[in-house]
Amino acid sequence: MAYNTIQTRTEGRVGVITLNRPEALNALCDELTGELTEALAQFESDDDIGCVVLTGSKKSFAAGADIKELQGRNAVDLYLNDPFAKSWESVARFRKPILAAVSGYALGGGCEIAMMCDFIIASDTAKFGQPEINLGVMPGAGGTQRLPRAIGKAKAMDLCLTGRMMDAEEAERAGLVARIVPADELLEVALQAAETIASKSLVVAMQTKEAINRSYEMTLDEGIRWERRVFQSQFNLEDQKEGMAAFAEKRSPHFKHR
Repeated sequence: MAYNTIQTRTEGRVGVITLNRPEALNALCDELTGELTEALAQFESDDDIGCVVLTGSKKSFAAGADIKELQGRNAVDLYLNDPFAKSWESVARFRKPILAAVSGYALGGGCEIAMMCDFIIASDTAKFGQPEINLGVMPGAGGTQRLPRAIGKAKAMDLCLTGRMMDAEEAERAGLVARIVPADELLEVALQAAETIASKSLVVAMQTKEAINRSYEMTLDEGIRWERRVFQSQFNLEDQKEGMAAFAEKRSPHFKHR
């Protein structure tokens, strides 16, 4: 499909979505988030895609919501039409593995979208923050909920109440970022990680993602029981038979994703 505010392509079993509003530092307008939702739906329904990379430009992953678009809205409009639930959360609802490759600014909604991905690979130029308080509002797409889960209460309070940015090194130390790489190598490294994930059993990768995400919603005892039942059920998969046979025969597995 042809899009106005994003670009998509495939690299083997990896789908790549690039946010593409350079004139606005990839600010998240309704058109962009709508197109992002459509692209994710296409990749989710494509059996040949095993992982997605979401990225922006070297200067900006996404500098936040489009304030010019938001400022004229009122509480009733936002409640009834809820753009966050309709489109932004499509990233969090995406069932296949998805990683964010972040360079430059990931602020406000940009930071929130990145946190909706399964993990973040950042360039050494990345800047993260939730500066909404400077606009007279608080984060509204997960910043007060996902950020404390990622980096703890103290750091989340610091970022959300002061509006300051943190660089890639601080973000990695805090647990927001999985890896830091040089800016010129970001997409290459992200694609290598995605290709590795996509080479695994898709059903097992999806179940692993679901189990980790459920760990935030369950007690430890309930989570362990959930993990155990899913693990046991995987012994009905063809991919389990192939994976263990390949290990025993000292060869690479050929997963069929079933």
